Amino acid sequence: MAEIDEKVAAQVSNSLSDVLQGEAVEEGFAGYIMHTPQSLQWKQDHNADIMTKLWANIPQENHVSGLKVYANSYFDSRNVDRVDLLAGLLEAMAEKTVLQPKLICETLLDHDKMTHNNRKSFIRTFKLIRKIVGGVDYKGCRDLLRMILQKQSIDSLNASSLPQVEAVTSVVSYILDRNACLLPSYLAVNEITKISVDVNNWPHWKMGKLLSDFVHSFKPVAQMVTISGRSHLLPVVGHSVATNNVWRLNSKDLRFSLSGPLPYSKEIQEPQSGLLRYVLEQPYSRDMVGTMLGLNKQVKQRCEVLEEQLVNLVVSAMEHADSGEGGMDPTLAHLLWQHLSSQLIYFVLFQFASFPHMVVSLYEKLKDKKLSKIRETRDHLMWVLLQFISGSIQKNPLSDFLPVLKLYDLLYPDNSSIAVPDISTASSTHTVAATCIWIHLNMKATSDNVQLQRPIPHALREHQEALGQLGQHLENLKQNLANRSLPNNDYRIPLLCNAYSTNPQLFNLPMSILVESICGNNSKNTCFLPGNLVAAAPTQPLSMNLLDSLTVHAKMSLIHSIVSRVIRHAKNNKSTTALAPALVETYSRLLVYMEIESLGIKGFISQLLPTVFTSQAWGILHTLLEMFSYRLHHIQPHYRVQLLGHLHTLSSMPMTNQNQLHLCVESTALRLITGLGSAEVQPQLSRIFSEPKATGFLSQDSEELNRVLVLTLARAMHVTGSESFSSTWCKDILSAIIQSTPHSWPSHTTACFPACLNDFFKTTAIPREDKNSLKRNVDTEYKKWRTMANENDIIAHFSMQGTPPLFLCIIWKSLIEDNRIQPIAYRVLERIGPRALSAHLRTFCDFIVFEFCLAGNQNYFQRYIEAINDMIWKNNILTIDRLVLCLALRNLENNEARLAFYIIYQILVRSTDFKNRVSDFLQNNTPDHWLQSNWHEKHMNFHKMYPEKFFYEGIQDLNSPIQHQYLPVYFGNICLRFIPVLDILIHRLIEMLAVQKFLESILDNVGGLYKFHDRPITYLYNTLHYYDSKLAGRAPLKRRLVNTIVLAHRDIHADHWFLTEDYQKYLQLSADSTNWIPEQDYYIRLIGRLVETIDGKSPFPNCDWRFNEFPNPAAHALHATCVELMALPVSSQAVGSAVLDVVLKSSTQLPRDKLLGWINAVGLVLTALPETYWNVLNEKILEMIKSPMLMNMGGSFFEMFDFMSCQSMFVENTCSYLVAVAHSVWHHAGIGQLSVLPQFVKEKVKPCVQAEEQFLFLLYLIGPFLSRFNFERTRCLLDLTVEMYEILASIDKSCEHLHHMDIITDFLYHIKYMFVGDGVKNDVDKVIRTLRPALQLRLRFISHTAIDETPVNTPREPLNPGGDNKQKYFAD
Repeated sequence: MAEIDEKVAAQVSNSLSDVLQGEAVEEGFAGYIMHTPQSLQWKQDHNADIMTKLWANIPQENHVSGLKVYANSYFDSRNVDRVDLLAGLLEAMAEKTVLQPKLICETLLDHDKMTHNNRKSFIRTFKLIRKIVGGVDYKGCRDLLRMILQKQSIDSLNASSLPQVEAVTSVVSYILDRNACLLPSYLAVNEITKISVDVNNWPHWKMGKLLSDFVHSFKPVAQMVTISGRSHLLPVVGHSVATNNVWRLNSKDLRFSLSGPLPYSKEIQEPQSGLLRYVLEQPYSRDMVGTMLGLNKQVKQRCEVLEEQLVNLVVSAMEHADSGEGGMDPTLAHLLWQHLSSQLIYFVLFQFASFPHMVVSLYEKLKDKKLSKIRETRDHLMWVLLQFISGSIQKNPLSDFLPVLKLYDLLYPDNSSIAVPDISTASSTHTVAATCIWIHLNMKATSDNVQLQRPIPHALREHQEALGQLGQHLENLKQNLANRSLPNNDYRIPLLCNAYSTNPQLFNLPMSILVESICGNNSKNTCFLPGNLVAAAPTQPLSMNLLDSLTVHAKMSLIHSIVSRVIRHAKNNKSTTALAPALVETYSRLLVYMEIESLGIKGFISQLLPTVFTSQAWGILHTLLEMFSYRLHHIQPHYRVQLLGHLHTLSSMPMTNQNQLHLCVESTALRLITGLGSAEVQPQLSRIFSEPKATGFLSQDSEELNRVLVLTLARAMHVTGSESFSSTWCKDILSAIIQSTPHSWPSHTTACFPACLNDFFKTTAIPREDKNSLKRNVDTEYKKWRTMANENDIIAHFSMQGTPPLFLCIIWKSLIEDNRIQPIAYRVLERIGPRALSAHLRTFCDFIVFEFCLAGNQNYFQRYIEAINDMIWKNNILTIDRLVLCLALRNLENNEARLAFYIIYQILVRSTDFKNRVSDFLQNNTPDHWLQSNWHEKHMNFHKMYPEKFFYEGIQDLNSPIQHQYLPVYFGNICLRFIPVLDILIHRLIEMLAVQKFLESILDNVGGLYKFHDRPITYLYNTLHYYDSKLAGRAPLKRRLVNTIVLAHRDIHADHWFLTEDYQKYLQLSADSTNWIPEQDYYIRLIGRLVETIDGKSPFPNCDWRFNEFPNPAAHALHATCVELMALPVSSQAVGSAVLDVVLKSSTQLPRDKLLGWINAVGLVLTALPETYWNVLNEKILEMIKSPMLMNMGGSFFEMFDFMSCQSMFVENTCSYLVAVAHSVWHHAGIGQLSVLPQFVKEKVKPCVQAEEQFLFLLYLIGPFLSRFNFERTRCLLDLTVEMYEILASIDKSCEHLHHMDIITDFLYHIKYMFVGDGVKNDVDKVIRTLRPALQLRLRFISHTAIDETPVNTPREPLNPGGDNKQKYFAD
């Protein structure tokens, strides 16, 4: 290789010598030689021929080394003419394509002597580059621009350098010239942006102006792809479905991920600490925080920005709690500190935050505060720290906790001792928290053989002494509390547990007192459960105040003790005593604490349930399922789906085929399915379905449960709009359901289904059983029943597997004809078993409906109904909840469906058995179980009044009595079990207009059960949302649905817990008065309520969110707002328009500094409403596109689209407001709702766009959402891109002049390089060829088929999902 280089160098040197030798002779005789034009031309041609032959004889691959030799001679020349000669020869070689222009330019620019100090050759080089750079391809131009910007630094203070600067500027200006179009301007701005990162490397001021002007020309494109007011848009934790990438922040600096090298506004590039802090403030937000910051539990990574915001929250809480306004409400303060401790424990536990660093940061932020400002809240801070310290100090080095000592110096400098608090109040545990921490630190130091170099602060000595005295009197305390519940106002035990949880010698005794107070320590002390079951005696659970006063470490020890007791009890098959009611209730209360999730709900699902099942402890299994149904709140969806899979597995096993247990399993499964949130269904079911045991959440034999799952799928697809982009995931699930439990749906139900579900059930229609054939079969079997004499033959025949499931029909006919049931029937039912009896129930429902059809006589109806009631209440053959559920879900049409609902109406409303139970239960009970200490007493009173039989205990053969073993019931009853069935029944009744009277009567008589509904507002929201079109024009029914919920809760909630005062007045109008048309002020007040709530000033009553339907005030406010809007006696279009007008037309009535908060609220509300409401936005957009306003904006065209700029200058206009509102709506929208945007653009917008201004307005609207489509739905991005090119082609033909051509093409290049690559190349090539020449020139780098694109990566955008492979289609 070296020999080749030497040979090439020799060739180049010789040829240069030949050229320069003649030049030297001419210089020597310069005074005697005069060239004619012909001789000069001959000399140039001669020299060019020499160079041409030279480079022709050098292989292409050696041109680089040859040019380096040439460049050495070029830069070594001190003679101006020689420099010009050599540069001219290079120019000639480039023109003749003997040498590649790019190679020439790069070689010269890369030379060591290419500096501005070498003035002659420096300037001549750039003149040469200016001439030949046009022959360089666009990638080469980009590379040359990068070299020029990176290597040519010129002293801006030296005026003599100006010619060099002008030479460089001339080349750069030419490369950046949009009319010359040497490269896409987008690539050029990318290179400029890269060098701007280093301020010290910024070019000469003359060059700087050129570059800054060029970058500034991309400002409109940056605006086009930026959501208006994005920094001010906030989510609703627990509701916002757009959590995937919409709220994502960089975990290093909390900045938004911005695509491309564009000059984004300063506000959008700043750290979004306010957004993270807002989310952290919300209860149950930890999963969303993890999603926002991309945190992974499996990867231990410290997130410093998260640490900082947690510390800021704590400091803010300390200051706010003692503000000059009289301080925070005690209930709110208690919940706030509980929430903060839960957040801190979670993030520190998974090592996303460092405890020592947080403590140091706390000290730094508090040291400048006045002690008087934080004195009242210092104990709360120490309580939060105690939560983590007590649970982790044994596993971590003492050095991690020593920074806390600095806080003692800062917070407890008091010279006098702080008085011992009143131990009858829960606040005493916070007051003593600092002393407890000190005790834990001392204990750790002792175990590590380390001596703390300081005594306890003087202020805390009395606390320490008091705790010591309590410990000395523990035995006396235990004896005093023997066989008695702990007093609600005695916190001695929690204080000792908190102080000594790391000292087994002092901790075990107080913890044992806690455990024995709920478990019982004396087998002689017992109590009764329904069914005359005996249970351990304690019935009063530990209060929530007491549990809240325990540290996390103490709570973990308590729950561990409880679970251990339950497991021991499960494995002890000889035990005849059930678990104590106090233990079960306390365990359920402990499961609400998210900070003990591993031992709590996770252990419940993955450890306790399997152990109990393995031990075949059916009583305890029944108890655990009851807890899940009636006591647990805010359980994460993956746990609920996991449990659903367990239940379906359980129900298919022979040993669980027992009446009471089977009923409990099915009821729990029903609650789990109906309780799935709309945003949870698709991700959870898709995840489970893709796993090996794909059908775990599907029932293999319960048609009713699978039908309810179909209804849940339909509701979720409707509410989230997920049908708009894909239904494949759903069809796979539906196919599995049909395979397990084939069924069809009536037309009035499928009419409400999303289109894909409707189509599926049309193509997989299951033929209905012929009713006449069914009647003949029943008559035949009934004759056998009447004529067979041998009991064994009867039992064998009617319980034989494969026998038609007609036995319930036979029993019913027996009751009608004989008014009694033969005793042997019960033995047949026992043999059939509850699982197989489900098929008999379905046949029975079809049969009785057919019998009612044939009867046609009210006298027969009455007797038929009495027989059904006897089967439910006298003979205990059916339960009313199973019968109503089955009847409501049968595939019945027209008159048959009406008769089915008539039967339901008769047994629910006309018969008194169920109504009386509902009335007495509602009168004597309240749903706030977490506040009650006497639930067991009320529970037993109800069951004594209405004992529930789970077995066929009618008139039995006394010679062979069947002994039934009842399972313990701690919480449930027929009223509570009926609530999810009532939910489904109401939906079925809404679907049939002909049965509205039945619906109204059922609501009036049993609607009070919604007092105990765990999600009443959500149910109302789902109902009004899913049946939006069905309820249109049925204002009285909507009002009655809302009023049912309101009346059910009137005794347990304040008037303003849910509805506005305006709507409450509407509810009080007469039944016929539904002509209320709200004024615009009403909508302002309604949206304002949500704005205030998000802003932290909730007008709703305070409550414990751990037991609330919603996880936080904003979620409650949003759902309440949407329910009220959907229940208005006004068309959905009118309501949607009025909500938009709150901002678009009533902005003068809103506070200017909060305007973006109102826009945010409008976006949240509209995306949470059905499509018919927010479709009004599309109409507003079309109105604006057709409006002459767009044509008359003049030079300030782009500024008038920027809401933030307009607002700051007080020049807002309808156009900027509309852009801001549209961005807010689409930003909050789920991807399913957003996926209809390409269709809207294609069908509605495209025909209207005829002018350049209209097209730019459209780009401003949809530009910010291209990146989201790229992440979540690439097919939509590709479709939108093609539509934009076609619209451009349309305005190209209709407009004589395009004034913003460069901005449009820059935007299209942004899409290409950031997102689609060559994904739409074939489609847009055809369009580009039809455009005017100026546009074709600018877009030639998109349409050029021979160009192999490369991605653009900028320092701000390390991940470029569209740039790794531009040939790749990101198809769905």
